[in-house]
Amino acid sequence: MIQSTLIEPTVGSVTSADGVTIGYRSLGSGPGVVLLHGAMESSASHLDLGRALARDFTVYLPDRRGRGLSGPFAADYGVHCEVDDLAALLAATGARNVFGVSAGAIIALEAALALPGIGKAAIFEPPLFPDKATPAASLARYDEELAAGDLPAAMVTGMLAAQMGPPIFARIPRPLLKKLTVFGMKQDDKNTADGYIPMRALGPLLHYDFTLSAQASGPVDRYAGIGADVLLLNGTKSPAYLQASVASLARVLPAVQRVEFAGLDHGASGNADRRGKPEVVAEALRAFFA
Repeated sequence: MIQSTLIEPTVGSVTSADGVTIGYRSLGSGPGVVLLHGAMESSASHLDLGRALARDFTVYLPDRRGRGLSGPFAADYGVHCEVDDLAALLAATGARNVFGVSAGAIIALEAALALPGIGKAAIFEPPLFPDKATPAASLARYDEELAAGDLPAAMVTGMLAAQMGPPIFARIPRPLLKKLTVFGMKQDDKNTADGYIPMRALGPLLHYDFTLSAQASGPVDRYAGIGADVLLLNGTKSPAYLQASVASLARVLPAVQRVEFAGLDHGASGNADRRGKPEVVAEALRAFFA
């Protein structure tokens, strides 16, 4: 087992099947738990959650491909790449528990199907739509705007498709949302402490998160083949389609528990300085992974 300190994370890396380096932070002691972040995030986004779990578990927080400590995306990128990355980390650390958030939850689900070494998988609000056409259409518009060099417009497309932000955003004209996004990126450029990656660097990576959503959306019946124990998590203030995604999985998974976080939203598992409630999420994870 790779050793780590209890309070401050150490840094390590593994090599995925295609030779790409996957870097991670680790902290704590005990059975291994891997935390997979979502879109517009990196390993730094869940350090508070990692610290909350560190007294009971060795926590591994990888940077998914294209971010921070990890190497680039493959030309044939798809969910198989992310599953391979996770497989390499599990093999190196001996961890058998996985927690996935949003796009990271899609990876955790797919990995639980493919990797018998996963014993328990906690799944927080995967962006699974009833059909592939919905995320595919958003991806097409996003890619078109990004190819035109208009990152703020592409990020607005991503935000609206994922239904992030206050509900009023859906009624605000796109040109105004674009101006707000430009302002937000400028403000964010000044606040990159504690390992956070700037919005303008993460924005172009939404292509890959939408790709995961487009590949995995549709009927969820195939997830009935998951042999691992699964904990489904959602916030009662999260967008309806995310709550519906969790509910649909609850109907097909053979060994499943479900926890709803009253009054919390899609950012519940993130760091406290980003309005997350990591201690609340940690309590549910601690009980499940114990």
